[in-house]
Amino acid sequence: MSVVALSELLGASVRDASGAVRGRVREIAIAPQDHPTRIAFLIVKTPSGERMLPPDAITSAGATVRAAESAQWEPFSPSDGLLLLRRDLLDQQIIDIHGRKVVRVNDVELESTPVNSHLLINVVAVDVGARGAVRRLSKGIVPSFTLRALLERIPPRVIPWQFVDLLETDPARRVKLKIAYKGLAQLHPADIADIVEDLAPAERESVFETIDEEVAAEALEEIEPDIQVSIVESLDKDRAADIVEEMDPDAAADLLGELTEKQSDEILQEMEPDERHEVTQLLEFGEKTAAGRMTTEFISVPETSVVDDAIEALKAFEGSAEAVATIYLTGHGQKLVGAVPLVKIAISSPAIQLSELSDPYRACAPDTPQDEVAALFDKYNLITLAVVDEHGRLAGIITADDVIAMLRHRD
Repeated sequence: MSVVALSELLGASVRDASGAVRGRVREIAIAPQDHPTRIAFLIVKTPSGERMLPPDAITSAGATVRAAESAQWEPFSPSDGLLLLRRDLLDQQIIDIHGRKVVRVNDVELESTPVNSHLLINVVAVDVGARGAVRRLSKGIVPSFTLRALLERIPPRVIPWQFVDLLETDPARRVKLKIAYKGLAQLHPADIADIVEDLAPAERESVFETIDEEVAAEALEEIEPDIQVSIVESLDKDRAADIVEEMDPDAAADLLGELTEKQSDEILQEMEPDERHEVTQLLEFGEKTAAGRMTTEFISVPETSVVDDAIEALKAFEGSAEAVATIYLTGHGQKLVGAVPLVKIAISSPAIQLSELSDPYRACAPDTPQDEVAALFDKYNLITLAVVDEHGRLAGIITADDVIAMLRHRD
């Protein structure tokens, strides 16, 4: 096996079995539908037009490409289903999944493996460092032996191909190239948010059109509000509604509150009734109040419940992990009467009454200003804070991550 850079192959002379130059390499193509990394063919510029030279007709590839005696030189026909390495990778931005950032490609590394009398050529990495840039800039200017000595002194900075997510804004072409942002979707939502914020608007849209709705919702909650709005505005209302449904109700209400009334109504109409009702309720409150910051997804059980009942409620809960830090107890008329930390439930016997485990709890009114909410979290080292209405009924809760987001985005 040997590694050759894309920049070395581009412009290389192609010689047939007799040694005669037939043309020069103009481009290198992958057909992702057939194989995600395998080179399908070289596009060779010849006096009779552009021709395709498949790897099974190549005996060596480097500064010079040599073709076998029986090499077929079929005419090249452009196709949207081809990934062309020069056009689609060189100087283009990609997502580095391992490094969790957006980077620009300076060169591409290909690995050629002899099989019988021909080669298999695969993309193995992209070069995003100075070495790839120097190699390209110096080609044809610096003697090859001098260039090799120079490149050996430059530390490599490459990203293995399996850690690369390509950016493609055309939906039809994304399908043909099998671009699904699978690697990106495995990252923490905060890392996805950082990456998305570094992308151009059309690229942000392509990411949120493609990744799973739940992942998209979690990432969207981490993004700066003005970028949130631009992303949602770029999506069709069906897709936007699917994502907003998966957001925490308080985050969804904050986002919809930043849209125009028409845009907000269109998205709400596409949402499922239960989610629409929750978000609509929150939209009625001022954004900078406790009610505007609370979520209506929490766990409450009757004060007569035992630990086993709380565990069953936890199993059925579909809200955020932050919201389960405290299990709330309600009495007659759904009034809040107690709060049990999750850790106590985890270490207690199933039959113990939750009321025996209840701690003193803190609560605030729906119209409490957000600064006072933050002060309560700070003073009492809270993880969650209950929001109760004028009758003492539990209306929602505020979680610590809500307060952190509030402080981060505060004017």
